Amino acid sequence: MRKITINSIRCKYTVNFTNSWKDRLLKEYTKGDIIIIDKKIIKYNSDYISTITNKCTFIGVNAHEELKSYLGVVPIINKLIEYGFRRSCKIIGIGGGVTQDVTAFIASIMYRGVDWIFFPTTLLAQGDSCIGSKTSINFGKYKNQLGGFYPPNKIFIDLSFLKTLSKTDIKSGLGEICHYYIASGITDFKKLEKYYNNSLNNSTEMEDVIYNSLLIKRRYIEIDELDKNKRQIFNYGHSFGHAIETLTNYAIPHGIAISFGMDIANYISYKLGYLKSEIRYDIRALLKKFWTGYDISKIDIKEFCDVLAKDKKNTNKDYQLILCRGYGKLFKQKVKRNIKFRTWLQEYLLNESN
Repeated sequence: MRKITINSIRCKYTVNFTNSWKDRLLKEYTKGDIIIIDKKIIKYNSDYISTITNKCTFIGVNAHEELKSYLGVVPIINKLIEYGFRRSCKIIGIGGGVTQDVTAFIASIMYRGVDWIFFPTTLLAQGDSCIGSKTSINFGKYKNQLGGFYPPNKIFIDLSFLKTLSKTDIKSGLGEICHYYIASGITDFKKLEKYYNNSLNNSTEMEDVIYNSLLIKRRYIEIDELDKNKRQIFNYGHSFGHAIETLTNYAIPHGIAISFGMDIANYISYKLGYLKSEIRYDIRALLKKFWTGYDISKIDIKEFCDVLAKDKKNTNKDYQLILCRGYGKLFKQKVKRNIKFRTWLQEYLLNESN
């Protein structure tokens, strides 16, 4: 089975592809460990979970955005202490991005840092967030305002989890993964374009999509793990995407919001003269496959700009955006918060968002 090793500032950790997460879980679990698991995974695997409750200690969570907050993590920390969790033990997270963020955040602050292992169960987590070390929780209605860098010691990817996902969940995952393929260059972008339809139903090609996405991301996180320089290009589409999530109360899934966000970034890049129209529409043709069925045209432009202004990546009175000159040519650019920019956003929402 495939394996990827990542050199982190904190530790060297591995991504391991496996055909049986259940076998791996029992091999990795030792007495005193605590498993934080999305309750949806318990539901889909109730027979298995019930047979090992005498061996393993579980904390089931409802993996919604509300969990990613101080109020959300406090009950989990209380249970860890009540169950006698010790610094010498480890936390095992089983779930998608929300479960990962919560597990990683708690592991990073519990007893000043404990080991943790992750079994990502969504495409978004398997192809993107499982590596990179970021831990994030929300503050109020603002997304990912608090956190740090604290990678897991091991990651185990089992594609069988994807069978429980809806087509929307798969499209959301691919929407997020797409920004790595655009960042990598035209060869990888065309590869994803070719794989798109087949990967929805072909586990071999889906594994290729995930594996290549992680390889692309690894190239950047190993030279800029703390997101100070080159890695920042992966914020491409995210300032706009996070604003869309916030303003729709997360009714639009993360990866789909990011696919809108990348198209907005490309639209702004085109308006500023950085991106050729034909490349913009070439990328848009794939992005549109992810967001079809969703509508952001009713988003209030003032609220959109207000949320964008609170993005943690901004400096002074400028928006700090990742823009595009073409395949493999993403770059950071300050953009003035002025009437012209607001007009472009309004044009996009009214005329380009479908």
